[in-house]
Amino acid sequence: MTLRARLTLGLILLATGGLVAADVVNYTSLHSFLIDRVDTSLNDAFHSLTTALPVGQTQGVTPATITTYEGGIIPGDCVQVRRLDNSVISARCLPQYQQTSFPPAPAYPARLSLSRSNGGTGYFTVGAVRGGGHYRVRSSIENGHPNYVLLIATPLTGVEGTLHRLLLIEVFVTGGVLIALAVFGLWLVRLGLRPLARIADTASAITQGDLSRRIESVDERTEIGELARLLNTMLGQIEGAFQAREESELKLRRFVADASHELRTPVQAVRAYAELFERGAADRPDDLERAMHGVKLASERMSALVDDLFLLAHLDEGRPLARELVELDRVVADSVEVARALEPERPILVEAQPVQVTGDESRLRQLVDNLLTNVRVHTAPTTAVHVALAAHDGNAILSVSDSGPGIDPESLPHVFERFYRADAGRGGSGLGLAIVAALAEAHGGAAEVSSQVGSGATFTVTFPLAPEPVQDPAERPLARA
Repeated sequence: MTLRARLTLGLILLATGGLVAADVVNYTSLHSFLIDRVDTSLNDAFHSLTTALPVGQTQGVTPATITTYEGGIIPGDCVQVRRLDNSVISARCLPQYQQTSFPPAPAYPARLSLSRSNGGTGYFTVGAVRGGGHYRVRSSIENGHPNYVLLIATPLTGVEGTLHRLLLIEVFVTGGVLIALAVFGLWLVRLGLRPLARIADTASAITQGDLSRRIESVDERTEIGELARLLNTMLGQIEGAFQAREESELKLRRFVADASHELRTPVQAVRAYAELFERGAADRPDDLERAMHGVKLASERMSALVDDLFLLAHLDEGRPLARELVELDRVVADSVEVARALEPERPILVEAQPVQVTGDESRLRQLVDNLLTNVRVHTAPTTAVHVALAAHDGNAILSVSDSGPGIDPESLPHVFERFYRADAGRGGSGLGLAIVAALAEAHGGAAEVSSQVGSGATFTVTFPLAPEPVQDPAERPLARA
């Protein structure tokens, strides 16, 4: 059975039990009340006896008489006198009940003996000999007549009719209430379980691939509402996990494709020089030197590319870097000195405040070198560069700006992607800025870029400052070059 059917059936059974119990109590209470009224009426009738009723001649005993009421106070009353052995001496009933009323003596001997044990008076119910129905009987052994029993009876036609009507009313009312309760209960249960149906529809849609589907709003104050809220949270996490997996797979496929493409060129160069060597370059010193130099350059390019790939894989796995106190301003100064040595004609302005961060000094140096290398690759040798380092709101902010041609808007969102090169003719592997972004993130920071075509570009990297500087920054003057 479904949950809806079980709840509805349980509600109906519970209501049936309650209604039947109430009907039984009501019926029993009314029956007892009516019988008590009849007993009271019989007792009143006994005290109204006025007419002598002969009880017969007994040897050695004066003929006894007993009286009955004339006309009958209660319609259908019958009066009967019996001996203790239950033999009938005389009986008188109202004319309309003489043919259908009192049962013969053997019908209730046990009741008569019970009446004696109860102090001489008792009440009981017997069935009519003919015509059906029942009689309520009052039996008593009167003082002065210890050998005789006086029975006063009245039919229970009215009582039984009243109880029968009550029973019919209870049956129809109980049946109607149960039918209405079944209809209302089914509607109420269906209304209460409607959120579960929505949850099932949502689950079905998700199994068909719609991971963005969510359970519609449900009152969170209810148990089902709380369940819906938790399921929506779980579905959001599942969707995020699936999206992350898809993005990871897409990045992996693109990474493999780009890495294969980048490695193909130096590998083909090595193969070409090897073929040149096989064709006799070993016997020609000029060709041999050119071949060995080419193999060396291709090997260096492959080695640098593999190192970059290894570093990115290391960072992607979340492996921890060295955590030591680094004077970032000195790292910037060292990288600028190298850049000046490589391009003496390029003007480089440095404004670096004393800043300390926690991280891997060699990787931070690589980050600054990559930013300066990016400027060297994509701008003219005489283009000015401005390097700034300052502390602000608990962060170290490093920026490298140039006055070169800038970056077009289409390429700007992709500059930190791996193997992305806006100008393929400029050379490079396309991993330098991707390494910058990965190293910044590994140190708890972030890398950003802003640019306008014709106005240069500015790369900004933010790091959290070290919690406790070793040296007071006021003691170290601002470095300018």
